[in-house]
Amino acid sequence: MGLVQEIDYGTPASTSEKQVTLTVDGFTVTVPEGTSIMRASMEAGIAIPKLCATDMVDAFGSCRLCLVEIDGRNGTPSSCTTPVAPGMVVHTQTGRLKDIRRGVMELYISDHPLDCLTCAANGDCELQTQAGVVGLRDVRYGYEGDNHVFKKNDGAENFKWIAKDESNPYFTYDPSKCIVCSRCVRACEEVQGTFALTIEGRGFESRVSPGMHQLFIDSECVSCGACVQACPTATLSEKSVIKIGQPEHSVVTTCAYCGVGCSFKAEMRGDELVRMVPYKDGKANRGHSCVKGRFAYGYSTHKERILNPMIREKITDPWREVSWEEALTHTANEFRRIQYQYGRTSIGGITSSRCTNEETYLVQKLIRQGFRNNNVDTCARVCHSPTGYGLGQTFGTSAGTQDFDSIEQTDVVMIIGANPTDAHPVFASRMKKRLRKGAKLIVLDPRRTDIVRSAHIEAQHHLPLKPGTNVAVVTALAHVIVTEGLFDEAFIRERCDWDEFQDWASFVALPENSPEVVGQLANVDPGEIRSAARLFATGGNGAIYYGLGVTEHSQGSTTVIAIANLAMATGNIGRPGVGVNPLRGQNNVQGSCDMGSFPHELPGYRHVSGDAVRDIYESLWGVKLDDEPGLRIPNMLDAAVDGSFKGLYVQGEDILQSDPDTKHVAAGLAAMECVVVHDLFLNETANYAHVFLPGSTFLEKDGTFTNAERRINRVRKVMAPKNGLADWEVTQKLAQAMGLAWNYQHPSEIMDEIARTTPSFAKVSYDYLEKMGSVQWPCNEQAPEGTPIMHISGFVRGKGKFIRTEYVATDERTGPRFPLLLTTGRILSQYNVGAQTRRTDNVMWHSEDRLEIHPHDAENRGLRDGDWVRLTSRSGETTLRALITDKVSPGVVYTTFHHPDTQANVITTDFSDWATNCPEYKVTAVQVGASNGPSEWQLDYDEQARNSRRIATLEAAE
Repeated sequence: MGLVQEIDYGTPASTSEKQVTLTVDGFTVTVPEGTSIMRASMEAGIAIPKLCATDMVDAFGSCRLCLVEIDGRNGTPSSCTTPVAPGMVVHTQTGRLKDIRRGVMELYISDHPLDCLTCAANGDCELQTQAGVVGLRDVRYGYEGDNHVFKKNDGAENFKWIAKDESNPYFTYDPSKCIVCSRCVRACEEVQGTFALTIEGRGFESRVSPGMHQLFIDSECVSCGACVQACPTATLSEKSVIKIGQPEHSVVTTCAYCGVGCSFKAEMRGDELVRMVPYKDGKANRGHSCVKGRFAYGYSTHKERILNPMIREKITDPWREVSWEEALTHTANEFRRIQYQYGRTSIGGITSSRCTNEETYLVQKLIRQGFRNNNVDTCARVCHSPTGYGLGQTFGTSAGTQDFDSIEQTDVVMIIGANPTDAHPVFASRMKKRLRKGAKLIVLDPRRTDIVRSAHIEAQHHLPLKPGTNVAVVTALAHVIVTEGLFDEAFIRERCDWDEFQDWASFVALPENSPEVVGQLANVDPGEIRSAARLFATGGNGAIYYGLGVTEHSQGSTTVIAIANLAMATGNIGRPGVGVNPLRGQNNVQGSCDMGSFPHELPGYRHVSGDAVRDIYESLWGVKLDDEPGLRIPNMLDAAVDGSFKGLYVQGEDILQSDPDTKHVAAGLAAMECVVVHDLFLNETANYAHVFLPGSTFLEKDGTFTNAERRINRVRKVMAPKNGLADWEVTQKLAQAMGLAWNYQHPSEIMDEIARTTPSFAKVSYDYLEKMGSVQWPCNEQAPEGTPIMHISGFVRGKGKFIRTEYVATDERTGPRFPLLLTTGRILSQYNVGAQTRRTDNVMWHSEDRLEIHPHDAENRGLRDGDWVRLTSRSGETTLRALITDKVSPGVVYTTFHHPDTQANVITTDFSDWATNCPEYKVTAVQVGASNGPSEWQLDYDEQARNSRRIATLEAAE
């Protein structure tokens, strides 16, 4: 099988369209103008020795190994920093160059440990390789005198020696092996954009330093792994490589964390995963990664992972391990019994945004063909369902308009209700790179997120709006654009309905939508609103990126519509550098929506009431499909409490922790007679389950994920499922137990069925993905190579539709009892409900949820940083520790929801978006006070959870 090899061209590719022809060692090569000699030589198949150069960062020219000779020029310039020129004649191998390179290499080796046989990088060390390339056979300088290698020098302490830093849980830093090539420093600056590393000292005293001579764990390092990937020696080494050894084969697959959809090489030794290395040809991440995708895969082998099916009669009983056959037969019998007793619509299912497209498709097919109803929903209900509605109404399609590469041509970035540096860090790095090159930044967020002000970046405008006022503020931006004549009339007349625009324009121009009125309502400076609007309308290519801070509101759908209005009014649709871009939270939440996981839509966003669409599936599946939409997740829970909904199949979701109003979710689950949880761990929802079906990780299956840019990426199996079955096989066996004649032999057959029945996927197949690498839907005969940019020549719906966006204040109001507003979000090191990341060393950075509170509000309540506080709302209360910070405005508090012992969603209410039932997580009226221990609810919950997780076989063994 072998390792997937990638060519390192030494310097980044030039984007120039002008071509230049030169000669390298007698071979003619033609490359874009601005290409380095080093890259041009590599294009011709001639590798020039190098140590400080790599194509992920700009040329530096410090190692002096890549010297060349050029006819007609004096000296020996470095090939990495010298651009090509027409007719240039380059020599890379002359006697003079060989002598220089050997001499340079001697100097490197004279201050480097000679422990190659026991070094973790043995077999993967560029210094070792280049020493062989230049023909080094001796080191004339010896190893005596000043050095950084030995702890003691002639019996005395060697103060130039620095101990290995092992503080980071995932990699080590050994300064004695550093050759000061600066690749790690440049990767941190140019690729990641954190600027956590520097070179301290000068000359022979130079050394890489995290921050101000700190340990890595104490520095600003975000553990993205860019420095480790860039290091040409063992100075920065993965601890997994030190422990296991060098990998011997690799498989390219797709990360199973956020919606960026990064491509990785899973590097293996046998069936053991050694490391995840970002894949340079991955079109979503372009060779970069974050701490989760790069390092946080240990959950796949965690001791708490459940590998055997389990059943129990009552949720108060301990679990009993059974065979797959018994578990699936029991589940099928229970679902049949419930439907016989309570009716066809008394059961349903929830698909997973962490599972593949193929697995999600099968779950919705099981519900529609097997359960014979449309009671299917997905986690998008509680995150981006307003995106589907709002963009569907205005543009005609329920997804983002751009690819991630589009950011490189953006002039003005507007971020609304999103925290990309924490939730989508790899894309955030690309965004920050563009901002450092001069693009302008506007941020609408109640918090001062990291991207508002970071290294070499500061937002031109930060509008810290009051939670719940999104619609008013975005409409106020439109007010300025319309009343000051800054809209793009030519675009609107050509691409939109002019009459609808005029109606919308008359609405936004009303005095009540002016920045002066809205600013007072939203606690935002009216002048800042006006300046931000002018910048967006006149600053060139304007792109809007938004997240759950837009959608998780009672007017989430209205805000999405307002954003679409803003983009159309300014002509920022249909070309690179612009667009409306929802930043999706989970790895396949886009795909789960595409696959028909909503109760009103079949795959491809086609309504279940359409006769022609139902005919496609009825003829293929051999059943009559229900033409009425089914129940959404909140409706299922309400119906369960009412006694009419009794059975639920939940694949890869934890609704008890992730959905709002935890007490109501618990009541709904407790009222059901058969809850089936299909997951990796006994999650919080499993506390109320009667059947547990063990799931498989992304490493153990074949399939596809669809990321936030509509990119369909392959997921490839790198090891056998530890539970015995991939998730698609589990769903198929359940369908067979229910009498369905499914007989898929491989997930590729499921994708073939998807392509046959879904127009936007018509040309997608595993063979085609192997050929193309990845594609963005729509991918069909009209767009055979996919669609990176949507709505280029016209909107999917025909004419873009302007819709009035009346601001309606949420029913959740502050008052004397609950004077503060709580909003929630994520943090870099943790993911969603934390089921995966909490079972990795990422807990070193975030071991608990904290409540961010402004110093003014903390002082008024007598609170100090780190104090335990009681957080109370109309729905419930919990306790957690305070984090005093001015990132939040006075009157606003903020927390994450990654840890079940906090259960932030016991605080949130049942208010939801008017169009989609997406919960209003971002606006909850609360009170904060000092606490001396867990709340009564937390104590009861903890006891119930511990009792629920008892496994009879383990107790017997003890």
